[in-house]
Amino acid sequence: MIKAVVFDLDGTLLNTLEALSYCMSLTMEHFGLKKIDKEHTRYFVGEGARKFVDRSLIYNGDKELKLANEAYKVYDEIFARDCLKDVKPYDGIIELLSDLKKIDIKTVVLSNKSQSGVEKNIHTIIGEGVFDRIYGERPGIPKKPDPTALNLIIKELGFSKDEILYVGDTATDMKTALGAGVTSIGVLWGFRDENELRENKADYIVKSPCEILEIIKNYKALS
Repeated sequence: MIKAVVFDLDGTLLNTLEALSYCMSLTMEHFGLKKIDKEHTRYFVGEGARKFVDRSLIYNGDKELKLANEAYKVYDEIFARDCLKDVKPYDGIIELLSDLKKIDIKTVVLSNKSQSGVEKNIHTIIGEGVFDRIYGERPGIPKKPDPTALNLIIKELGFSKDEILYVGDTATDMKTALGAGVTSIGVLWGFRDENELRENKADYIVKSPCEILEIIKNYKALS
């Protein structure tokens, strides 16, 4: 049986696309560069803030990343101020989290966002005390898709890998689950499409949060 569900944040629990696009656009404008629209943001995010900045600068022609170090600082300042702009939970997420708590399923957030950014998003938009653990970027721990953080979470929870589900919306998430040896669920309401999830070996693909609860109720460990 499933005892815990580990969730990605952006594109899985919360629709942060507007905030991410807005913060990066302000960063690029600081240097006289083009804004980063939401469609580009979908594909520039997922591997941490520095990768997001790098991809945005390259898109703007700074292929040697000469502005990178300064841009990281500018983005961090803007993000700290505006990271909650128009952020909302996806339809059905709050209900899913409530239902999981009712059946004693542990819930964890694992994100490549900064620890403070993850906590601010979760505590403000969803609430404090909802998740059993919240993991953002941490010193000495490589970012997803490296499975180190997910393996640490599993060890802390004290469950076996076939008792864990990992839920996310991108190739990064599916690779993280695969690397850790846990069952993955790819969601279609997030930043990427079904082809990306299938190509990266999602075990399940769902169109709505309520389907995750059905998977748990009917779950049999995949061989």
